[in-house]
Amino acid sequence: MDTLTSIKVFRQVVDSGSFVAAAERLDLSTAMVSKHVMHVEQRLGLRLLNRNSRSLSLTEPGRLYFERCKSILEDLQATELELGSLGRVPRGTLRISVPGSASGQWLAELLAEYRRRYPEVLVDLSFEDRFVNLVDEGYDLALRITSSPDSLPAGLIARPLRPAVFYLAASHDYVKRRGAPKSPEDLAQHDFIAVGDVLSCLPRPAGTEKREIPYHVVLRYRSMGGVANAVAAGIGIAPVPVVLFDDSAFREVLTPILPDYPLQQATLYAVYASRKFVPPKLRTFIDFIVEFLSPASEPKPRHFQAPGPLLNPPCTSTASRVCAKKRSRRSAPRTNVDRSIRRRPTKLTLRGLHRGSTS
Repeated sequence: MDTLTSIKVFRQVVDSGSFVAAAERLDLSTAMVSKHVMHVEQRLGLRLLNRNSRSLSLTEPGRLYFERCKSILEDLQATELELGSLGRVPRGTLRISVPGSASGQWLAELLAEYRRRYPEVLVDLSFEDRFVNLVDEGYDLALRITSSPDSLPAGLIARPLRPAVFYLAASHDYVKRRGAPKSPEDLAQHDFIAVGDVLSCLPRPAGTEKREIPYHVVLRYRSMGGVANAVAAGIGIAPVPVVLFDDSAFREVLTPILPDYPLQQATLYAVYASRKFVPPKLRTFIDFIVEFLSPASEPKPRHFQAPGPLLNPPCTSTASRVCAKKRSRRSAPRTNVDRSIRRRPTKLTLRGLHRGSTS
């Protein structure tokens, strides 16, 4: 027999004053009520009730057991009510791991809007470019940028959110001093700021696919955090997220390099542990970020729209407005990365860049 059920029956017998009254309230037979009480007594090896045909009373151990069980059952009921409330209203701390390249104004505005909708959720962010262990390290969600979902840890749910487009960038000061590369072959003559150990995403001249290009690395960052600042300082050329060209901190400083040669396409994913029993704080955040980053939703600032590969020659910074008026929107094929999300073609106009979307 179920011990918890037997304890509840025992309490009801004491509260009701008889086996018959308890059986009526619990919609059980009197014999079944008696069996539950006997189950508790046999489990404890103690007599809890003195009973005869006319009266019912607690023994000394029975009185102590009854008081403790009453308190435990009341705490259990209160806990169930509290958890039921948590199951409906998003609240609590939401721990999220975010790559350093995502620490821009768009994320701040996203969090501000989420906060307005769900004020009882405390978002706890950690900026790191490694793949955290969600379960062992206590994270609810991780945002990760990768060119292949196969590189994400196995056994997790990975929901694609939007393309993560990177372009080579340099500062205006660097271009003034060193000139701007005209073709991928010219990159070997310039200083590079490397991110980690990978340079394979850079544009490659025709015929060099199977050999290394001698890029001149003058500074290496182990994560994307700070790379844009190093580029803005004029140290060298580096791949940066396309949204930075429209960021207030960089749009007057950075200029695109070889914009006709987009780097390897990547995708921003929301990664979490399981689809089962997803708490409201996590479910609402995932739904919100999908809505926020979707081009099909309400109009948002330009740097929130999903960019894609360059379809037109770049505008110069002085003529970008004229070029933007002359160029029409272009349709693009829909992605098949996530069959549950369909994005409409959009246009993203950045300082010094003009590109259509193929998200």
